[in-house]
Amino acid sequence: MRSDKMKSGPDRFLSRSLIAAGGLSEEQIDKPLIGVLNSYTNFFTGHAHQKSVERAVMDGILMGGGTPCVANTIALCDGICENTPGMRYPLVSRDVIANSVEAFCECHSLDGVICIGSCDKIVPGMLMAIMRMNIPAIFISGGMSLPPDEGYDTGENFANMMAAGVTGTYAVKKNPCGPNPGCNCGMGTAVSMQMMSEVLGIGMLGNSTVPNCYNERTWMAQAAGKRIVEMVHEDLKPSDIVSKQSFINCLRIDMMMGCSTNTTLHLPSIAAEAGYKITLDDFAWASRNTPQIVKLYPSISPHNVLDFGRAGGMRAVINQAIEGGYVDGSVKTLYGHTLGEMVAGAKALNADIIHPFDQPYTEEGGLAILYGNLAPEGCVIKTGGVLPEMLEHTGRAMVYDSEHECYEGMMRGEVQAGDCVVIRYEGPVAGPGMREMLTITHCIRALGLDRSVSLITDGRFSGGSVGGVIGHVCPEACKGGLIGLVESGDTISYSIPNGTIELQVSDEVLAERRAKWVCPPPRVRTGLLAQYAALALPATQGARMCGDPSSLDDLDPIRG
Repeated sequence: MRSDKMKSGPDRFLSRSLIAAGGLSEEQIDKPLIGVLNSYTNFFTGHAHQKSVERAVMDGILMGGGTPCVANTIALCDGICENTPGMRYPLVSRDVIANSVEAFCECHSLDGVICIGSCDKIVPGMLMAIMRMNIPAIFISGGMSLPPDEGYDTGENFANMMAAGVTGTYAVKKNPCGPNPGCNCGMGTAVSMQMMSEVLGIGMLGNSTVPNCYNERTWMAQAAGKRIVEMVHEDLKPSDIVSKQSFINCLRIDMMMGCSTNTTLHLPSIAAEAGYKITLDDFAWASRNTPQIVKLYPSISPHNVLDFGRAGGMRAVINQAIEGGYVDGSVKTLYGHTLGEMVAGAKALNADIIHPFDQPYTEEGGLAILYGNLAPEGCVIKTGGVLPEMLEHTGRAMVYDSEHECYEGMMRGEVQAGDCVVIRYEGPVAGPGMREMLTITHCIRALGLDRSVSLITDGRFSGGSVGGVIGHVCPEACKGGLIGLVESGDTISYSIPNGTIELQVSDEVLAERRAKWVCPPPRVRTGLLAQYAALALPATQGARMCGDPSSLDDLDPIRG
């Protein structure tokens, strides 16, 4: 076993003594040592329930003949820090989480690991660590909450709540976040990445659709615990499971489901840790060649993730995609069987929720990549949440140099119907941390402007954002991107059908502006955010921290 180099032999008595002093017996020390890396916190809904999942995982490891070695990593909540300086930290925490999982497992030479997480940056951070370490590993989510008792509306209620500082009209009646702990029951980033873990073959099937309060969640966790001990004995590692085709399958399912725009940050980062390269061109290819067959709240849909699970869930979608020729079912999974074998026979039980391929919501996927002079390296929009009248837009630019400046401008009534709001210097480096703009997108919606106002930023959006909102503009403003030269009153146009985005200003005028442009000084010069700004890759490459950019040359393109 891998842990033998830490615990076995006459020179390892100190190691065994320190473990025994913590309470483990000699018999327990001799067994496979399995890391249980939880992200529990009692502070917010997404992770407040994960102690029970941890307990079930530990039970499974014990039943399988292993010894659980428990530790915790951090969990941050994007929703809590919306429209505050704290929003600079969630994306940064993804690397902190990956690094902490790696540090605990590698320091102690653990034989395998199970990671438990639920929300936006925790799931991809753990998946990055799993790929990086390449030891037997399983990801299991904590599970989603149930939807609110009265269900979800079309999104107006939540938008009004988020925009109360601008509209001054919202009064809280019932908690809109559900009746019990768990990640959000809508198609946000949390559920999107849990789905990706299932398709990759590293996550437990059911991660994204089984509520945390169901007995099935406990049984899943116990099964994960037993299975990880078997994987250690089989020496079954992520590199034995995950392949180029696994990531291509992820892109296909991403587009069928209309997942969060944040998948364009997380999938390339996870792939890079596995030695593969995913580009925005890969997302664009997948979108052009994959219909969207599922649309879930908040993307202009009455259906939530619980409804989707009851309609057949991921098993049904994956099996339908295999039968339709969109997904390769021969890829491997943690179960020791192929993906096709694991979902064989699963069928959609409600065609109103999981559409057949001959009756898709749209002929192309739920995300689109746009290119043009404003974003020569690309930008991203969630087409599954765009109203028909916003598939193309031309408007007057209203420019703000931060999210907070934009919020204040909206409070002053500066944004009018037909405008194109531009928020810049919010990218990975300038932010720093690439804040998401959920508050701004909901303000636009609450003010009744979502049918006429677009938003463009080098920052990012929540998986819950809908409308003509375009993020991840690259290059970002502080790196010389054209978004840094836009002035209020300019004309900007985009076309989702044509995949274009353009600033309609002459080259001569832009040259004059560039000659006068001065990059603003860093907002943060010390601490974690400064470290991230110094090491962050562009959004087109996942916005992860990278100590040696030359390592990118070693990545194997997934469609190469």
